[in-house]
Amino acid sequence: MKNNMFSLALAGALAVFSTSTFAEPRTVTLEVSNMSCSLCPITVKHAITRVPGVLDARVDFRSQSATVRYESTKTDADAIAAATGNAGYPSRAVKVSR
Repeated sequence: MKNNMFSLALAGALAVFSTSTFAEPRTVTLEVSNMSCSLCPITVKHAITRVPGVLDARVDFRSQSATVRYESTKTDADAIAAATGNAGYPSRAVKVSR
């Protein structure tokens, strides 16, 4: 009986752990405003990567966009867009995918 209870508790803990810890990362593409020189993407990337849950970011001056991969259990597209806005570069999500 104790082994069955332990096994059941362990299975439940693993199920919770696996869904919250190993959630599939998402990707958002942002349209970024106010980037006026080739150094602006550095500031935008710095603002984005400081958001907890962001895994990586690519910021492109030519297309005035940023592509960000993040953990959906820790942040979302709105929080990432807010971070760029707070840095002086308002943005909006144009595509969110898994």
